[in-house]
Amino acid sequence: MVSKRERERYRRQILLFGDDAQECLKKAHIFIAGAGGLGSPVAIYLAVAGVGTITIVDKDTVDLSNLNRQILHSDRDIGMKKTVSALETLREYNADITVNAIDATITADNARGLVGAADGIVDALDNYPARYLLNRVALEKNIPFFHGAIRGFYGQATTIIPEKTACLECIFPRAPPPEVFPVIGATAGVIGAVQANEVIKYLTGKGTLLAGRLFTWDGLCAAAEEIVIEKNPACPACGTAPASEQPREKKK
Repeated sequence: MVSKRERERYRRQILLFGDDAQECLKKAHIFIAGAGGLGSPVAIYLAVAGVGTITIVDKDTVDLSNLNRQILHSDRDIGMKKTVSALETLREYNADITVNAIDATITADNARGLVGAADGIVDALDNYPARYLLNRVALEKNIPFFHGAIRGFYGQATTIIPEKTACLECIFPRAPPPEVFPVIGATAGVIGAVQANEVIKYLTGKGTLLAGRLFTWDGLCAAAEEIVIEKNPACPACGTAPASEQPREKKK
């Protein structure tokens, strides 16, 4: 039940969707992979919206070069584990929710356990092998996968619903080569906000999800477009063709 304090805290959004929807947010558990450029706005917006439990996973430490876009962190956090910084920041935003901050690298051995009983996975990563792993975990657990990616002024987002929409491997069957890519913080903010909005719509049952549609954003000309995406019957992750082996992590 939504408490008197919660009713006041979330009053403006309760005007949009009512107490029952707010209760759905309160009971929800969302897994966020990455506490960086995308994970920062996603985590903040879900926290202030009242999502009851947020699990956020990252292995990195805060670096000065992160601070143009990773708004969970600030100068005082340089050298600190991103998960520690994220936990402190999210508690400052909303002390009424539960935040699980896990310092870990997502691997084939631990991905399922890290996700646990979460109601959805937010892809806020910058490497495709881990994205593919979590895509398959979402398919196995039959939970939504909220994808987002950015590069420079460009970004994209989609919501993957197992058995109903194309999965990540349908859309991107080959991972791009790893690189240190340019990015502006505002792009991370736009796409992170879209991802958070998708999560909130899914949990409250309001609006139309980006299911079967890839939202694209070009910040240089302020143009938003969408691409219709369809399932690939031969997809090794979700198609009717024989399943392939799990994506293998490249050895460093």
